Amino acid sequence: MDFKRALRHWRSTRSAAARAFPEATLTAIAAAIAAGERTHRGEVRLVVEKALPVSAAWSGVSNRQRAIALFADYGIWDTEDNCGVLIYVNLADRKVDIVADRGIDRKIGAATWQAVCNTMTQGFAHGDYHGATLAAVEQVNELLRLHFPSNGGARPNELPDHPLML
Repeated sequence: MDFKRALRHWRSTRSAAARAFPEATLTAIAAAIAAGERTHRGEVRLVVEKALPVSAAWSGVSNRQRAIALFADYGIWDTEDNCGVLIYVNLADRKVDIVADRGIDRKIGAATWQAVCNTMTQGFAHGDYHGATLAAVEQVNELLRLHFPSNGGARPNELPDHPLML
C-alpha cells in the first residue's frame, strides 16, 4: 500500500497530460507510426495514461503489470503475424514500458526495449515529450524493419495509429 503514489495518481490531471501530449504531437506520432508500418509487418500502438486508477496505484500495480493488462485489453496481441508492440507511458509515475507480442519477443530482447524506454524517459525529464516519443517510435520502427521487414505487399492496418490517451 503506497499512499504517496496513490495521491500522486489521484492528483494527476487530464490537462497536464494534454500539455505533455498536445494534439499536434499526437498527430505527428500517428504519422510516424503509420509511415513505419508501411516498411515492416509490425503493428505499433502508443497508450499514454495520465495516471493509474487510484485503487491500482494504492495496491501496488507496477507499470509493467499495467502495460501487460493494456496490451491484452486493446488486443495488441491479436495481430496476424504476432507482431504487436505496445509503448505504454504512465505520466504520473514518469515511466515507460514496452510490451511486444511473442513473435517479436523471440527476436528482440528486454535490454533493447529498455534502451528505447530510456530514450523517452530521458527526453521527458527535459520536457521533450514530442521529440523523445518520435525518436522512440523511430527506434521501434527500425527494430521492426530489421526483424520483420515488409514483404512488399499491401496489408491491412490492424491497430489504430493515433495514440490513445487514457
